Amino acid sequence: MVHAAPCADYRPESCKIALKALVGDLDWVQPGMTIGIKANLIHAASPDAAATTHPALLGALTDMLHQRGARVIIGDSPGGLYTASHLQKVYRQCGLEHTGAELNQDVSIAQGIYPEGKVLKSFPYTAWLDRCDAIINFCKLKTHGMMAMTGAVKNFFGTIPGTMKPEFHYRYPEPMDFADMLVDLQLYWKPRLHLVDAVVIMEGNGPTAGTPHPMGLVLASQNPFDLDQACARLMGLEPERIPTQRAALARGLVQQMDFPQELLPYCQKNLKLPPTKSTLFRSILPGKAGELAGKAIGQMISPRPTLTPDRCIGCGKCCSLCPAHAIEMENQLPRIHRSRCIRCFCCQEFCPKGALEAKRPAIARILTH
Repeated sequence: MVHAAPCADYRPESCKIALKALVGDLDWVQPGMTIGIKANLIHAASPDAAATTHPALLGALTDMLHQRGARVIIGDSPGGLYTASHLQKVYRQCGLEHTGAELNQDVSIAQGIYPEGKVLKSFPYTAWLDRCDAIINFCKLKTHGMMAMTGAVKNFFGTIPGTMKPEFHYRYPEPMDFADMLVDLQLYWKPRLHLVDAVVIMEGNGPTAGTPHPMGLVLASQNPFDLDQACARLMGLEPERIPTQRAALARGLVQQMDFPQELLPYCQKNLKLPPTKSTLFRSILPGKAGELAGKAIGQMISPRPTLTPDRCIGCGKCCSLCPAHAIEMENQLPRIHRSRCIRCFCCQEFCPKGALEAKRPAIARILTH
């Protein structure tokens, strides 16, 4: 079941009222427990950029947990080096220093073993989570170049240490394989509660360089897959367009649910959304023929990272992060070798100026118009 509460702004009182309406007294939290809040702290960004979980909501939740006698730790693994100094920079820029919680400084790495996983059998993870008796997943609702949307399920990719994330993109280059990996991570960690900061969401060139867009909600559920289904509809996305939703549906982890009527006024009709992979040929040709045709032309018509030269500052971050080594710097501009590009959109995600965007080739736009 998915619950939602209106929250018009990030004033502390607004956040407290919304969270209280959603989670009540948190009576499952016992004195002495250590609660880890897995926030979305993708990079060092101002709270106003709508790229990260807002500190006002994190502070309000921390206060509620402290009232239950719990110790609270907020953490994440942003892109880049997983070091204490980098974490401190991110915490400071994201406005977390006055939330009242401990901010994780433990940068040790542990190894997870998950034989039940569909694609993820073993993996490195941020070891600070081992100190938590329970985990609360507090994500930020945003568009995403590879996954269409980032919400509750995608947020747990932040349990993979920073510089190891590109390796996972290379290991799982296909969107559905990557989605299955994200679903495996959710099933491994089993957070006690999932919350969504949808007070101000991100549209367009997400998850880092898009545009803030007011929605005015905070959402909660114990099921991250149901929660993402509701978030998709709020953004005007059919859940089937989101790889993690398709992966969850295939495993029977989410059912087609009736959308809560009280949320209809919050549904966005003209939100700027990222392009997604075309299924045109799979719909025209049935069965195996459609599958083979789709794979054959997929590289030609799928969205790809595209440079806007006027925005580029020639920093080379996209080149250094590319897991497929598909980018070279020429005349202080990135050149993408399409034959090597795996469309993981790491370059787009971490470009500090939003100079790279996920765009569909002209032929794809013509074919699916």
